[in-house]
Amino acid sequence: MFSEFLKEIKKYTKVGVISHIRPDGDCIGSQIALCRWLELNGINCRAFNDDPVPENLRLIESENGLAVETPTVADLAECDLIVLVDGNATHRFGLFDKWFKEQNEKVPLYMMDHHPDPDDIFDLMVSVPEASSTCELVYKLFAEDDPEMIDSGIAKALYTGIITDTGSLQFDSVTPETVEITADLLRRGDFKPNEVIEILYSNRSLAQLKLLSRALETIQLFANNQIALICVTGEMLKETGTGFDDCDGFVSYPLEISGVQAAVFMKDHGEDGIRMSLRSRSDIDVNRWARVFGGGGHKKAAGAWHQGQLEKAIEDVIEEGSKQLS
Repeated sequence: MFSEFLKEIKKYTKVGVISHIRPDGDCIGSQIALCRWLELNGINCRAFNDDPVPENLRLIESENGLAVETPTVADLAECDLIVLVDGNATHRFGLFDKWFKEQNEKVPLYMMDHHPDPDDIFDLMVSVPEASSTCELVYKLFAEDDPEMIDSGIAKALYTGIITDTGSLQFDSVTPETVEITADLLRRGDFKPNEVIEILYSNRSLAQLKLLSRALETIQLFANNQIALICVTGEMLKETGTGFDDCDGFVSYPLEISGVQAAVFMKDHGEDGIRMSLRSRSDIDVNRWARVFGGGGHKKAAGAWHQGQLEKAIEDVIEEGSKQLS
């Protein structure tokens, strides 16, 4: 799978590895692990993201001695190769998207990702939609090159990405090979699952729980109780002293309601529109659903924006979701 990647990437000396905006565990885990692989192969690299790394993922940075930086145009111009991880369309990569489109002489662009329908602009792609996560792909890069390079920091980075992108190994993207990979990472990294899980999920503040309580009160059911909706507004954030970054995992709660086939979580950003997260536990393809609104993702998890007010967003999104059900 990686023979061409292994051959071609070693021709470059200064590589920028960019992860998508609003980073998650798979995004940061694959980025840091790939940077470690580049360093171990004698290739200078820097990790970039327009947004800050969430607090519960900073362990990945510290354990690997790397920091994800906010890029500047000058930073990007210094790279002789750019690699995008955990995303297959440049519009998900912030400043890089605008900078790249304005260049007359394009910097070589590689991509490593597991989302469907990649753009056709890449010089080299490792694109495997069947993979559970991008971290699973980076693990296979190490396995094909030299698995002995996987130390504790790399193992925790890859484990974090797989766990967060598979719902702790619950999603139907998980295969026996995925479970075998996580077992190998635990052996090579010499750590227990709780050392990562507790940092990821057992660190909510009282303010976050109060916000969750308010959000749960907004749950509505549609389409014969098959679609559930949950919302967070700016007023709720102000009342609880929280921010949109404190909403991680909220979309999972309405999905647990008996009979619900899909859930939508809406974050009301006021004049900027509505940020939507969609999840499915049935045959509903929320990637197709999200693409109607200019978004995308996976069959079971996707995201999109709606530029209208909350009431209009609910009306439009539920109408489209009802079509997906049928």
